[in-house]
Amino acid sequence: MNIISLFSGAGGLDLGFEKAGFKTVWANEYDSEIWETFEKNFPNTTLDHRSIANVPSRDIPEAIGLIGGPPCQSWSEAGKSRGIDDHRGQLFFEFIRVLRDKKPLFFLAENVSGMLAPKHSEALENIKNHFIESGYTLSFKLLNAHDYNVPQDRKRLFFIGFRNDLNIHFEFPKEFPKKRFLKDVIWDLKENVLAAKEKNYTNGDRCALTNHEYMIGGFSTMYMSRNRVRGWDEPSFTIQAGGRHAPLHPSAPKMEFVEQNKRVFVPSHEHLYRRLSVRECERIQTFPDTHTFYYTNVTAGYKMVGNAVPPNLAYYLAKKIQESLSSVITPAGVSENTTLSPINPLKYEKNAS
Repeated sequence: MNIISLFSGAGGLDLGFEKAGFKTVWANEYDSEIWETFEKNFPNTTLDHRSIANVPSRDIPEAIGLIGGPPCQSWSEAGKSRGIDDHRGQLFFEFIRVLRDKKPLFFLAENVSGMLAPKHSEALENIKNHFIESGYTLSFKLLNAHDYNVPQDRKRLFFIGFRNDLNIHFEFPKEFPKKRFLKDVIWDLKENVLAAKEKNYTNGDRCALTNHEYMIGGFSTMYMSRNRVRGWDEPSFTIQAGGRHAPLHPSAPKMEFVEQNKRVFVPSHEHLYRRLSVRECERIQTFPDTHTFYYTNVTAGYKMVGNAVPPNLAYYLAKKIQESLSSVITPAGVSENTTLSPINPLKYEKNAS
């Protein structure tokens, strides 16, 4: 059940897949601020630090699966939304290049909902066609993490494909009828939180719980244009990759409307308004407390957490992938309905019979 991971970040996808029984044997991440966090949380995984554009496919080990979330800033509704015209958007094709060269049994690629914007429609169809032309049966869907045991509204696109010779058409898991909310995951963290040190440096070992510290500093007019507080019995707003955009703690009252695009903190309650801590954001993303984030400035902590795929969502997708593969791979090994390719023992082919 070995898989390879590209654009691995802090390992949200990897954590979910490992919980489902897969093993990330090789990963790639170019951002040096993330290396320590990934390597200490996945000590048995080889992490390649090079830009994936500089990694020959021969340097990547064989595996049955390829997972990853190519950089999403180019497609983001909050960013410049240059999409495929931005070099980061073009990194999607590096994912496809590795897919074509390694030919794993399946792949999963994740990206932001901004890819669905009408101005990106041609580029999106181009990417989908590349997956199909690579020899995979593609399933494609926009999911809200809140429907999969995650206490957060977070809409993301997922591309999942199986090699054509497996004759598998992936069906996404059904939504959970029961939802989780902020009270379910961060109620016990109300106390002992620390404000970040000057210039938002970490408190390090002074934190009562690792990473339980929040960014200090003012709030922009753009931030103050909307209510940023969700109550205890609501899901969180999307956890973003920037600390300055982190949601406010649910102990504060909803921000008061003044006029269009202008809100204020409720007078005499200003002391209740603080950003969620890095650890609170981790909990909302469904990272376990045992998954430690390493940084010197809390801005890097928020970035790693906000860019990650929630491990719970990754787990349910991985379990569904595992179920789909059950006709090909059994606990005892290769199914009797398959034969091993003479070219590569990790690439399975259906018997002609």
